[in-house]
Amino acid sequence: MTHAIVLVEAERDAMSTLGGRLAEIDNVGQVYSVTGSWDFVAIVHVKRHEQLAEVVAAGIGQTDGVARTQTMVAFEAFSRHDLEALFSVGE
Repeated sequence: MTHAIVLVEAERDAMSTLGGRLAEIDNVGQVYSVTGSWDFVAIVHVKRHEQLAEVVAAGIGQTDGVARTQTMVAFEAFSRHDLEALFSVGE
C-alpha cells in the first residue's frame, strides 16, 4: 500500500467547491482545507505505487480549479496511534 499527501493550490473562484470535487476522486481518502501557502491537503491511498500518476496527475491535477500541486509520498509511519485511522482504506 502506498500513501501520499498532495498539497493543492486552488484557483480563487474554485475555493468553495474544489474540496468536495477532490474528495470524489477514486483513491482520495480525505481532503482538508488548510491555512498557509496551500489551500487543500488530499490524502491518497493506492495499492501500487504506479497508480499515483493516475490519481495525482490525471485525477487531482486535471480537476477544474486546481492551479498546482505538490506530492509527498509517505515512506514510513512512526506513530501508529492516529496514523492507522488516517491511512485506513477500509479493508
